[in-house]
Amino acid sequence: MKVLITGGSGQLGRELQLACPPDIEMVPCDIEELDITNPERVTARVGEVRPRVVINAAAYTAVDRAEQERERVFAVNATGAGNVARAAQAIDARVIQISTDFVFGGEANRPYSPDTETGPLGVYGASKLAGEQEVLEATEGTALAIRTAWVYSRFGHNFVKTMLRLMEQRSQLTVVTDQIGSPTWARSLAKVVWKACTHHDLFGRYHWTDAGVASWYDFAIAIQEEARSTGLLENDCQVEPISTADFPTVARRPRFSVLDTSAIRRDLDIAATHWRRQLRSMLQDMRDYGED
Repeated sequence: MKVLITGGSGQLGRELQLACPPDIEMVPCDIEELDITNPERVTARVGEVRPRVVINAAAYTAVDRAEQERERVFAVNATGAGNVARAAQAIDARVIQISTDFVFGGEANRPYSPDTETGPLGVYGASKLAGEQEVLEATEGTALAIRTAWVYSRFGHNFVKTMLRLMEQRSQLTVVTDQIGSPTWARSLAKVVWKACTHHDLFGRYHWTDAGVASWYDFAIAIQEEARSTGLLENDCQVEPISTADFPTVARRPRFSVLDTSAIRRDLDIAATHWRRQLRSMLQDMRDYGED
């Protein structure tokens, strides 16, 4: 089976390449090769490759900067996603769209199911929700949208790599303790996406994260402890908890971002691994192979 991946140089794109099953012919494309905001180029490239599945992992993910670049954000995350879906639909290829917990407002007190009412707080979340809608409409509901949260990897820019850098440089660090979610290794997400590629009856909206929950502060403490035990961190940085009110950002973040993954675990017959075990595996991967 041939699969085309957009956003091939991103966190998920790189992990998809590492986790690719041997029976898949993979065609990863980065922005230089395939800018999804260019509909003519998208149509041409998809028509040239003629994949059975298109995984749209391309996205604008700078949450704070998105508030000042709304037009660009929607061009990529909404219109661009629609361009990909329409090109795939034209050759009868299946689409897997990657989305986010930011489509929710964060005021719940239980994990969000895929059919929970959405309510994004900012431009990034609104654009990703619009992208889901564009993809599902363009494919007449046959596409699969997988929402995920708190994604990290040894590739690209993410919370884990930022914490490692700051913990090595500073003697003290403050991290927000009143935002809750489920840290998710991009490798874990990649494996789920590959499995979903072979389940052609899977469509609509689903959720995937690693198991368990944490605050950003809990996550930071775990990063510090696991990195020290793995040999990636030597400095003894003091990490202190603070509230969201004490750490204002341009874009509002959901207070609660835990996703209900029971449907995809049932329909793909897979189990989720606890986020701390996944973090340990990723840090060992970083130690053995470096970062990028």
